[in-house]
Amino acid sequence: MHVWHGGHAGARAGLARRRDYKGDMEQTLVILKPDAVQRGLIGRIIARFEDKGLRIVAMKMMTISRELAGKHYEAHQGKPFYPALMDFITAGPVVAMVLAGPQAISVTRALMGPTRGWEAPPGTIRGDFGVSATCNLVHGSDSPESARREIALFFGPEEIVDWEPADVRWLGL
Repeated sequence: MHVWHGGHAGARAGLARRRDYKGDMEQTLVILKPDAVQRGLIGRIIARFEDKGLRIVAMKMMTISRELAGKHYEAHQGKPFYPALMDFITAGPVVAMVLAGPQAISVTRALMGPTRGWEAPPGTIRGDFGVSATCNLVHGSDSPESARREIALFFGPEEIVDWEPADVRWLGL
């Protein structure tokens, strides 16, 4: 029988690394779009993010108003797909959430896959569940600047809960 003798030194080293690493933590906005909600994929999609080690620090179900959608998608105003995008994102309930973790933006975008479901590889959210460009299940911030702007549109500071999971030391963070 093998017995682990790691003691407290290993745990202390893990905690020291986590404190040093906390500077690399990012937050990102993720929206599970109306198609994800209507298809009953909320739990399966959220599990992908949590399984990867990202933390949910804010989450709510809501219907996005046209006013909020206009602010969120202001960069796309005037583009040919803008009216359809606005109609789609306001068509039903969404789940908006803030995810936190090391390199959260790039990790989230890798898990989501390319915008067009038919181009997304298997194993990604869009590759496994999507076939459309417009009805593409999820939105994720594409940069730290976008994340800050988008999070502020959907959540007040009092709605974001900074917490630490009990298993963080076992992840080496």
